[in-house]
Amino acid sequence: MNSSERHIRLFRNGRNQAVRIPREFELPGDTAIMRREGDRLIIEPASAKGLLRVLRDLPDLDEAFPDVDAGLAPLDDVKL
Repeated sequence: MNSSERHIRLFRNGRNQAVRIPREFELPGDTAIMRREGDRLIIEPASAKGLLRVLRDLPDLDEAFPDVDAGLAPLDDVKL
């Protein structure tokens, strides 16, 4: 066993199975994301996502954008 792993005990908390996270593995904040990958449970801190991060994390689009000017009549100049 290396320094980044530790045996822990699971316990019941009502109808839920629970685990105490040892101090050396504490996560920042008060919420986390849990997901299953095969037989593993992965727990990660849930960070607040700003709009720029959400947009950055979106997958690339595989389709071309339509030409929005196609078929439109030219606009008249507007005098302000």
